[in-house]
Amino acid sequence: MVIGGQIAKQRVADITAKIAGDKASIEIKSDIEAAMAIKTGAADLYLGACNTGGGGALAMAIALLGMGQCATVSMPGNIKSEAEIKAEVEAGKKAYGFTAQHAEEVIPVILKYLL
Repeated sequence: MVIGGQIAKQRVADITAKIAGDKASIEIKSDIEAAMAIKTGAADLYLGACNTGGGGALAMAIALLGMGQCATVSMPGNIKSEAEIKAEVEAGKKAYGFTAQHAEEVIPVILKYLL
């Protein structure tokens, strides 16, 4: 797993590591490095946070992977339901963006369906 996005990278990594345990390796990277890791198959999941959930969190991932591989799972005042997040995972999305404020709520749901 790679952690990209614009803010709270260490916090996102810490939450992810706590949930994933030894089921995954986690690396914090720049946005472009994280998106390239997905594109080249070096990583299979991208998580990123920003203030809007879809801008800085996913901009490079969208540019390199295409919108079809990316999902915004939270924005200010709007968090997708567990069923909606599950549908994104089942659709094969590889990059997930969210607001840093919602990290504790959305990361467990994403990982529940990916691990």
